[in-house]
Amino acid sequence: MAGGGGGGGRPRAVFMAFGTRGDVFPVAALAAAFARDQQQYAVVFITHSAHRSLSAHLAASNVRYMPVSSPPVLAAEQVENISGGSQSNHEDESFSSRKMIIQMEHRKECLSSVEAVFGGDPSINGDFVVINFFALEGWHLAELFQVKCIIAAPYFVPYSAPSSFQRQFKHNFPLLYKYFQEAPANTVCWTDIIHWMWALFTESWGSWRSDCLNLSPIPFTDPVTNLPLWHVREESPLLLYGFSKEIVECPGYWPSSAHACGFWFLPTAWQFSCDKCMELSRNMNSSLGSVLCAKHSSMERFLVGNSYSSGPVFVGLSSIGSMGFLRNPKAFLMVLKAAIESTDYRFILFSSGYQPLDSSIRSIASSVTESSEAAASSLSDDSALLFNGRLFCFSGSIPYSWLFPRCAAAIHHAGSGSTAAALLAGIPQVVCPFLLDQFYWAERLHWLGVAPEPLQRQHLIPDSDDASSIHNAAEVLHGAIKSALLPEIKAQATRISDRLFFEDGIGEALRILKERVLIQDQT
Repeated sequence: MAGGGGGGGRPRAVFMAFGTRGDVFPVAALAAAFARDQQQYAVVFITHSAHRSLSAHLAASNVRYMPVSSPPVLAAEQVENISGGSQSNHEDESFSSRKMIIQMEHRKECLSSVEAVFGGDPSINGDFVVINFFALEGWHLAELFQVKCIIAAPYFVPYSAPSSFQRQFKHNFPLLYKYFQEAPANTVCWTDIIHWMWALFTESWGSWRSDCLNLSPIPFTDPVTNLPLWHVREESPLLLYGFSKEIVECPGYWPSSAHACGFWFLPTAWQFSCDKCMELSRNMNSSLGSVLCAKHSSMERFLVGNSYSSGPVFVGLSSIGSMGFLRNPKAFLMVLKAAIESTDYRFILFSSGYQPLDSSIRSIASSVTESSEAAASSLSDDSALLFNGRLFCFSGSIPYSWLFPRCAAAIHHAGSGSTAAALLAGIPQVVCPFLLDQFYWAERLHWLGVAPEPLQRQHLIPDSDDASSIHNAAEVLHGAIKSALLPEIKAQATRISDRLFFEDGIGEALRILKERVLIQDQT
């Protein structure tokens, strides 16, 4: 079977990525590019079943999609728990129990999936596994099936070692610490450990390794003696970052095997929720005109806005809603309404299909006056016009590469994908980070001079919809947009866009991957 397990003597490549759309889809794009370029490989992509929309796109590149049932994001109450919210001990225990059950089943499914690929035949020269930072199961499974493991991440390392990690590691594993400190060049050393591999040594992995995989509980140690594998020195694992060196400085203390390839943008066809729009985009150059079908032509009319001197301001929070941060969608919409009423801005809001937000939008839209009904009747089912026609709401998706150049600025959560798309489009940004690497990107954009200081959460999505909260948030948001549209920020955004224009992040990652995996294995 094409792209299937076993491979029938073909070399096999397993790409494994977990997390939200922004964590997973860029790695899937890399997998598809590799499969098209190296057709002798049987290529598999393992991710959450929630990302099943990838299946057809991957199949078009002869990549087999293998789903696991675990959720890509934590539920609202779980996020609150992690964020330090006030919960009872009973609720904490219940969360821990649910998390443990999900984790055990997830790892069981990961083992089953990888075993389906590598378990039937011995590993051959050229087999490898690619993982993102949320798929560390893949590292241990690569060790089990004795294949090379490569890391591919479209974002900066989303976690750092605890401040006490080095001291505790040296105390608990003095010989292993020496093993890494004295490592020869280009082999796994302490630099790799402290950069990202420290997470492989946590207790939760140890029991799974020994009880389920029959590996030593501690990586790089003998399963019988628990001593370091002094006679074995593994190569420093290849680490491919899907961001640009123009944006992220790669300091000298990073592992030499880490490469910033450029941003990994998705194929255009992957970014349409509408099949007709997708087909239309394949038949014409989007830079010359429309890529939206007749059903969605209202969005194009809104973007043009003949009576306005500038394009609208984009607003999109991607998976932030489904992760539990958007507790009061009505308050969020009221903030945008207040900003509209106090300025001459227009906004285009992408809800990312988050049901509570879509429900609030429909509720407001259903109360439009008769004078607005004509405009509303021309909209598709996934669109709505609010607040005197100055807020266009869309629950689907279209390529940012087409949309952003038609916008004056972008307000978003500082996710890696939204950040990259706005940088390439050369538009100012207003960012409101919520978790993990989003805080890094938010500060970086401000430092680069393409965004004002990041917003605090309550200044975009206040929990309360009382008049004072809405007014205060809208005032701060208005000030941030005004700052973002200053000539110097707009000029800097254009300069950075010019530097990114000729980069090919997927192509560079593919080149390095082939150089390190294919060429080495053929010698």
